Amino acid sequence: MPRRSQLPAGWDTEMSDDYEWVPLRLPPEVTRLSASIRLSIEAEYRGWELTRVRLYTDGSRRVLLRRKKTRVDSRRPDQPEL
Repeated sequence: MPRRSQLPAGWDTEMSDDYEWVPLRLPPEVTRLSASIRLSIEAEYRGWELTRVRLYTDGSRRVLLRRKKTRVDSRRPDQPEL
């Protein structure tokens, strides 16, 4: 589970141990369309779902992804490559 300091205030209130959680930061130069496409690919092929997005005044975004934990694969889960 991500450290609480990596998450914006209030995002850790609904985090369940049934899910894997990945916080991401998208820089300002990533357009909304590009971010949408990248996150859709992660959802389609790796099982991540978008939980929260926060847009900052500098144009950057903080994103929280989650997916159900599986018991079959005990290795380190593949992380989104954004």
